Amino acid sequence: MSTATELPRLGSAKGRWILLATILGSSVASLDATVVNIALPRIGESLDTDVAGLQWTLNGYTLTLASFILLGGSLGDRLGRRRVFVWGALGFALASVLCGIAASIEMLVAARVLQGVAGAMLTPGSLALISSSIDDRDQGAAIGLWSGFGGVAGAFGPFLGGWLIDVAGWQSIFFINVPLVAVVVLVALRHVPESRDPAASRRSDLPGALVVALALGTLTFGLIDVTPLLILAGAVLLAVFVIIEIRSDHPLVPPRLFSSRVFTVANLVTFAVYAALGGVFFLLVLELQLVAGFSPLMSGVSTVPMTIIMLVLSAPAGRWAQAHGPRLPMTAGPILAAAGLVLLMRIGSDTVYVRDVLPGVVVFGLGLSVLVAPLTGAVLGAVPSGEAGIASGVNNAVARTAQLLAVAALPGLAGISGSLSDPSAFDRGFEVAMWICAGLLLAGALLAGLLLRPARGAPAPDRVDCLPQCAVAGPAVAPAGRT
Repeated sequence: MSTATELPRLGSAKGRWILLATILGSSVASLDATVVNIALPRIGESLDTDVAGLQWTLNGYTLTLASFILLGGSLGDRLGRRRVFVWGALGFALASVLCGIAASIEMLVAARVLQGVAGAMLTPGSLALISSSIDDRDQGAAIGLWSGFGGVAGAFGPFLGGWLIDVAGWQSIFFINVPLVAVVVLVALRHVPESRDPAASRRSDLPGALVVALALGTLTFGLIDVTPLLILAGAVLLAVFVIIEIRSDHPLVPPRLFSSRVFTVANLVTFAVYAALGGVFFLLVLELQLVAGFSPLMSGVSTVPMTIIMLVLSAPAGRWAQAHGPRLPMTAGPILAAAGLVLLMRIGSDTVYVRDVLPGVVVFGLGLSVLVAPLTGAVLGAVPSGEAGIASGVNNAVARTAQLLAVAALPGLAGISGSLSDPSAFDRGFEVAMWICAGLLLAGALLAGLLLRPARGAPAPDRVDCLPQCAVAGPAVAPAGRT
C-alpha cells in the first residue's frame, strides 16, 4: 500500500497521465449518453422502429447502469480500481461495436444493455482513481481539472456527434468509442497504479443487484407497454430489494444513510428533478428534428448554451450553498428550470432558434446551474466524510433510476407512443410531456422548500465537484477512499 507522500504530484509526467486516463474514461461514457439522444431519430428511421424502440435504446443502457453502478464501485474497491476500470473500458468498447453493427432494434437494445453493464464498472472508477493515485496536496486541483475538461467535452460532444451522424451515419457515434477506449486502456495499464480498499467487504451484494435489476426491468416493461400487472410486479420486487438491503450485512444501499433527514430529502428532490431531465432530454431532440426540422448537428448544438452556462455558474452556486445552505438554491433552481420548459413549448414547425429555442435553453440552464451543485453538496454534506463515496453512489443510482422510469412512462402519459411519422401528433404530445416535466420540477422545489431546514448547511466536501454535464447524465460519483 502506498502512502500519500509516495503518490505522484499532479505536475509530474505520471500525474498528467493519470489525469488523462480518468478524464478520457469518464468522457467516453458521458458523451455516449448525450450523443445517443441526438441520434434517436436517425436510429428510428434506419431500423424502422417506433417510440417504444427508441425508449428501449436509451433504457437498455440506463437500466443496467442504474442497477449495477454501486456493485461496480464496490468491485473496484475489492478487486482493484484500475483493473475494474480497464475491464469496464474494454467492455464498453466491445458493446459499442455491437451497437454499431446492429441490424435490428432488438440487437441494438441488447448491445446497449451490455454497454450499461460495462459503464457500471467504468463510471465509478475515474474519480476513485484520482483519489487513490494523486498526492493529497493536489486533490482539489486534479478534480477541478477533471471536472473542467469534462465540461469542455460535454460542450464539444454535440458538435462532434451531430457532425458524425450527418456525415457518417448514426453507427459512427458508437465506433468512435473504440479508439478513445484504446487510449484509455493503454494509458491506464502503463501509468496508473493499482489500488484497493483493504477494509472493503470480501462479499458483494449480488442478490440485491440482481433483484433491483429485475425490478427496474419489470417496471420498465410495464410502463412502456402500459401493463398494470408488470408494474405491480416491479413494485413488489422493489419491496423485496428493500428487505434484502435491510437484512444484508454488506448492502448496496446502506439503510443507515437514510437516517439523515437532509440525505433523504435530497434524494427525493433528485428523483423528481432527474425524472424531469430524463424526459426533457429524450423528447427535446426528437421534437427539434421531427417537428422543427433541425439536422442532428443543429439539434445537438441547440443545447450547448445550457452546458456553457452550467460550466460557468455551477461552482459559484456550490460555494454559495456551502456558505448559506442548500434550501434556497434547491427551491429556486427547479422553479427556474420549469419556467425554461414552458418557454420550450414554443417549438413547432415554424421554429426559429433564437426566438423559440434559445430563451428556453438559457432559462433552463440557469435553473440547473442554481440547483445541481448545491444538490450534490447537500447529499455529501449530510453524511460523514468516510461515507461520501457510497452516499454519492446512491444518489447517482437514484438519478439514473428516475431517468429510466421517466423515459419509460412519459411517452405513454403524453400520448406519443407508437409511430414517429406524424409530426403534429408528436408536437401535441411534446407539449403535454413538458407540462408533466415542469410539474416534476415544481414538486422537487416544493420538497426542498418544505422539508429542508433553512439553517446553514454542512460544509461541502472540497474534493468533489459536480460535473457540468451531470445534469444530463447523473450526479458525479465521489471516490470512496484511498489505499
